[in-house]
Amino acid sequence: MKALPRFLCDEMLGHLCRYLRAAGYDALLAQNGASDAELLQQCHADGRHFLTQDTLIREHKAARGVALILPTGTLNHLAALLAHHYRLDWLSHSFTRCLVDNTPLVPADDAAIARAPPDALRPEEQLLHCPTCARIYWRGSHYKRMRAKLVAWQAAKTNP
Repeated sequence: MKALPRFLCDEMLGHLCRYLRAAGYDALLAQNGASDAELLQQCHADGRHFLTQDTLIREHKAARGVALILPTGTLNHLAALLAHHYRLDWLSHSFTRCLVDNTPLVPADDAAIARAPPDALRPEEQLLHCPTCARIYWRGSHYKRMRAKLVAWQAAKTNP
């Protein structure tokens, strides 16, 4: 089985990074104004693809084969470009990573269930939680909105 691509998004692509995580992709967000050279070095060290809108990244030799320069556009347009370039599957691994810190989610334990809001506590609901930041995930309205977008992207990919 082929490994899923891993990403590092520049600071301008925070929204895209969040949706990559929602789709289950390991996606980090650059922070603290790291230099292009540092970000590219991190990509090479971690086996990540660098997603950026900074055209000056072309000046770095280390960007070859690692950096994908995305145009300015809507989130839907950027998702379509990524789906085509990396052959992404927006649904098969969806909602398996923390949207905030990228950690793989695990089934909620009793302590996490005790902290869950009442609307998450339905018999048919599978609660997940992030072992790093302790956030609890369930299939509420936020999930439904994000999933609808992932479903639309997947459909657009298969029905051009």
